[in-house]
Amino acid sequence: MPRPTLILLFAFVINVSKWGLDAQKLPPARYDGFLYEKHGPCRHHADTILIEAFFDPVCPDSRDSWPPLKQALHYYGSRTSLLLHLLPLPYHDNAYVASRALHIANNLNHSSTFPLLERFFKHQERFYNAQTRNLSRVSVVKDIVEFASVAIGNSYHSAIESGFNDRETDLQTRVSFKYSTSRGVFGTPTFYINGFVLPDAGSTLDYNGWRKFIDPLINAKKGKSEEHVHLSL
Repeated sequence: MPRPTLILLFAFVINVSKWGLDAQKLPPARYDGFLYEKHGPCRHHADTILIEAFFDPVCPDSRDSWPPLKQALHYYGSRTSLLLHLLPLPYHDNAYVASRALHIANNLNHSSTFPLLERFFKHQERFYNAQTRNLSRVSVVKDIVEFASVAIGNSYHSAIESGFNDRETDLQTRVSFKYSTSRGVFGTPTFYINGFVLPDAGSTLDYNGWRKFIDPLINAKKGKSEEHVHLSL
């Protein structure tokens, strides 16, 4: 028979978990992720090859994997779409704050989300653990507010600052983390194509690597289209 203290502890854990779920309003109102808009506003269609990327904005491998992925997206155009998910890794001290800044950017001006991500990648070392070891959390947030204002627009400076005091942006960042882990993602970058995970999670993939994965899918779609035409004749 369990000890009374263990029963109380178990009940406390259950209640804390319930409070946490209630506070975060799960499931979220919208599907997690940022849709990459290559040529202006667009939406994912059922006939489009969906790539899902799980990135940490201060992860070097995420940074290195973005240029070839971006090149592939522009090469394939409307035949592919990208949904970006954030997984701030706990051993990158500033990953969560940077991820929260991306949610704030998306809320204020969704066209600034990927420019801010690219700015984080370009100046990534500025937010590495060693470079910010002697800075307080408040100082790091203040620095990221200034940093993000360049990508989002200086007129949004006060709104970005307010975003870090808004519980909703904190919840959005938590939901992204939980969504990523619910998909079994534990390292960045990780990629899915049409719902299936690619091998070698945590490793970069070059442009030719993307071509090897996507070209056969494009050709398979072409084959089905031609078959449909022949059957209709």
